[in-house]
Amino acid sequence: MTRLRHDRLDVAPSMLYLIKQVELAARSYLDELVAPYRISALQYTALSVLARNPGMTSARLARNSFVRIQSMAQTIAILEAHGWIARELDPASRRQLLISLTPAGWDLVHDVQPRLDALEREMLDGFEPDEVARLADALRRMRLRLAGSHPN
Repeated sequence: MTRLRHDRLDVAPSMLYLIKQVELAARSYLDELVAPYRISALQYTALSVLARNPGMTSARLARNSFVRIQSMAQTIAILEAHGWIARELDPASRRQLLISLTPAGWDLVHDVQPRLDALEREMLDGFEPDEVARLADALRRMRLRLAGSHPN
């Protein structure tokens, strides 16, 4: 019989743990925020990425949306079925399909954006503007640091 240990690790939570906790909390709010539109947080993320970067390939959209290419293929099919995105042949390569928002996709993004802005304001309430700027800078630097070591 295995004897259970009841020791306790006496260290502060790691930075990775704290970042994940913030991500999970934000994701929960985002799921609620987009639910009335019959869309998931991950699907909305893809739409918002396309709003900032129209004409992306599915592989690049997957990387920028933090999902695997296989998952993005399912997401693209759903978004296209709802009429929120369209694909067209890349005139430069004639082999790749480029994905962009349709007018309905733009309407959805514009409808959700004020709610996202309000969520972000709530999340950052109590932070000074210079703290927000430093946090944003630190998060960008962390992402760049890890960008070369992970497939997404």
